Amino acid sequence: MSLMNASDTIGTEPVSELAEKNLYVAPDKLSQSSRTLRNSVEQALKNYFDHLDGQDVTDVYDMVLCEVEAPLLESVMEHVKGNQTRASEILGLNRGTLRKKLKQYGLL
Repeated sequence: MSLMNASDTIGTEPVSELAEKNLYVAPDKLSQSSRTLRNSVEQALKNYFDHLDGQDVTDVYDMVLCEVEAPLLESVMEHVKGNQTRASEILGLNRGTLRKKLKQYGLL
């Protein structure tokens, strides 16, 4: 794993611009809870791959996204007591996109 420099990009924006907008946090600045979450995900993926027992696997990205996205949405909605506007702001999603995802996971 390598650290990013201010001149690197995420999407189309340089890391330095994302940091100014508080949208990027350098790995050395991550909170303990973020590190714990990251470590949990890394360990879960390691366990997943270790137990494939030679089976071919596809669509890991979609699988992980579905496993993480639903509890993320549920937790945020609980945190904001169902306020979709506030949830969309916290998540950085368009409110319509949030509603679509809530319906997709049976949370609406």
